[in-house]
Amino acid sequence: MQTAVPLQLEHARFIRSLRSVRRFAPTPIPDAVLRDVLDIARWTGSSKNTQPWELIVVRERDRLRELAACGTFASHLAGAAVGLVLVMDDEQRRLDEGRLAQNVMLAAWAYGIGSCIGTLQPDENVERARALLGVAAGRGLRTALSLGYPADERALRRSLEPGASGVPIGRKPMKDFVSWERFGQRQPG
Repeated sequence: MQTAVPLQLEHARFIRSLRSVRRFAPTPIPDAVLRDVLDIARWTGSSKNTQPWELIVVRERDRLRELAACGTFASHLAGAAVGLVLVMDDEQRRLDEGRLAQNVMLAAWAYGIGSCIGTLQPDENVERARALLGVAAGRGLRTALSLGYPADERALRRSLEPGASGVPIGRKPMKDFVSWERFGQRQPG
């Protein structure tokens, strides 16, 4: 019997390779590729399979610029080929919202499309985004994703360069974030 380890390692490497991309090339995303990314998103798991979301695809440049102004760290939306806005059934679906965002980002990355999460905030900006996109009150509206082909190689490396953004680079060692059996109990050795 053959082992699946090489394929599993390839998947693990792919997941580890995901980077946030904030600078995009002017290349449009083909409709077939975008539709496949959206279809993959459709298969995201959710609590009790409620699928408590809808997506708004934003391609219009002026609308992307306006949306970029609706978040304190959402400026990357202005240069994206596509903005995807996650509209949740209500504000209580944050776990499902995160699962959906991550799946969209991984699906896009499989096509070489970069992405970045933009949080719509504070509340006044959320209301501006509601009006801009026609989203009714009561629906959860906090997350927008920018999608586009990376502008260049540096667009993929920015988070790897010390001090490039003021954001820490790398990852904590496992010994610093994994507890065994009880909180704070580290694995010996």
